[in-house]
Amino acid sequence: MTQPVPFHLRDFTPYLLNRAAETTSLDFQAHYKSRYGMLRTEWRVLFHLGRYGPLTAKAICDRAGIHKTKTSRAVTALEARRFVTRRTVEADRRHTLLTLTRAGAAVFDDLSAAAERYNAQLMAQFTKEEAATLRRVLLRMAAMDAGD
Repeated sequence: MTQPVPFHLRDFTPYLLNRAAETTSLDFQAHYKSRYGMLRTEWRVLFHLGRYGPLTAKAICDRAGIHKTKTSRAVTALEARRFVTRRTVEADRRHTLLTLTRAGAAVFDDLSAAAERYNAQLMAQFTKEEAATLRRVLLRMAAMDAGD
């Protein structure tokens, strides 16, 4: 009788994806944390406001897949740095619209350029075909819209 092949965590796709995401995320985090003192969730909130314009916190939660408590903390921190402002939605006063300030937009521009450079550096280790395949597979696995 043959022995079953033992399970190896290093061959488990969710584990590999998590390790790859964490490693690459931490490398880029060094830039926005050292330069602006931002945490990952703050960067993600700032990114969504810079990319899509004014949004509610709920819209950011839905788009970014961030829990509302973490989003709220990030918005508060960004507001304290004067990167984000809030204004009440006139049609429904229960909601506030978040908008980047000029300073926030400048940070977004700087970090977007840094993210593009980082991504190019990261993908330079792959052929163009490998990079395209990796992106396609990751988008499918994450069930994201490629336009995001």
